[in-house]
Amino acid sequence: MFLAWKEMRRNKTRFLMIGIMFVLISWLVFILAGLGNGLTTLAASTFKNMAADYVVFEKGSQASMGKSLLSGELTDELLKIPGVEAASPMGIIMGSAVRKIDDSHEAKLDIAIIGIEPGSFLEPPVAEGTGLDAGRPTYAIVNETMKDEGYERGDTFALDGTSVSLTIAGFVRNQTYNHVTAVFIPIDHWRELAFAAPGSDKGIRNPVNAIMLQGKAIDPETVNERLPGTETVTRAQAVQGIAGYKEESGTIMMMLGFLFVISAFIIGVFFYVITLQKSNQFGIMKAIGARNGFLGKAVISQVFILSLLSIVTGVLLTYGTAAVLPEGMPFILDTTWMIAYSLILLAIALLSALATVRTIVKVDPLQALGRVE
Repeated sequence: MFLAWKEMRRNKTRFLMIGIMFVLISWLVFILAGLGNGLTTLAASTFKNMAADYVVFEKGSQASMGKSLLSGELTDELLKIPGVEAASPMGIIMGSAVRKIDDSHEAKLDIAIIGIEPGSFLEPPVAEGTGLDAGRPTYAIVNETMKDEGYERGDTFALDGTSVSLTIAGFVRNQTYNHVTAVFIPIDHWRELAFAAPGSDKGIRNPVNAIMLQGKAIDPETVNERLPGTETVTRAQAVQGIAGYKEESGTIMMMLGFLFVISAFIIGVFFYVITLQKSNQFGIMKAIGARNGFLGKAVISQVFILSLLSIVTGVLLTYGTAAVLPEGMPFILDTTWMIAYSLILLAIALLSALATVRTIVKVDPLQALGRVE
């Protein structure tokens, strides 16, 4: 460690350039991870944050809310199955909120209209205002991002293409679906909106898209056997079934994977070239008694110090970037992922250093002293 630190202080410019390169790589990794996390959260925060363990869909729907249609009366049957502690139906349709600005102008906002039972475990906690009430079917609780569009508690907005209007009873946090604001209304009123067209309910009584279950001991196979025509999946699988979620998250992960591979090559080449440049120094040190293990530890210590300082700097720059990004930017930093990616980058750097140790082992002290042609 002493030798590594001594050389870094002596050759400041060389190691500073390598450090800057490593900082930029780590900064890019963390920025991309934050954007990816923000986008996937925007696509599925409603499902990720709901207090459910399993979701029951129509069989063959591929865990997609848009492809599934069940009878809400199955809720009572589900409560009789061992392991099911609670069950509550849910339905989702996409729409647009219309707010009149003046006599000649209107503002439209894409929303996801989510039907739930008022007071059930699916109702998110209200940050401002009051919750849902079955006795007030036209009152909704909405994600607080609607505040950015000028909406306030008590405001009424129309649903585009209908004669229905909803009034904001309260605001909730971190509730978005398919990249748009979530608007929660009582399930009975949701059915009136979703199946207004004759025959659109396919003759199903009290139709819903899915039924959410609570219970860690639930056996999906038992549920499917007891209720033919259903498909039970975990909440995580239901998240993957959201339209475009799997493709979006897969793209982000592929980009991160390529970035890690590219980082490994770039970092490895830099350290390999530096090691080659010091071949004569290593040879002389071996000639006066330094062992390969001692020299290898010096190189690895050097890489560890440089990598750790660079990664920490990259983390600080990322948090600084997050602080100045626009409010609407889907950028979310997750501490767990930040630590995981930091460890991956550190491991890549140390593995690259181990690869250069082979070069040290092959150095011939006699060649370094100029005694061999």
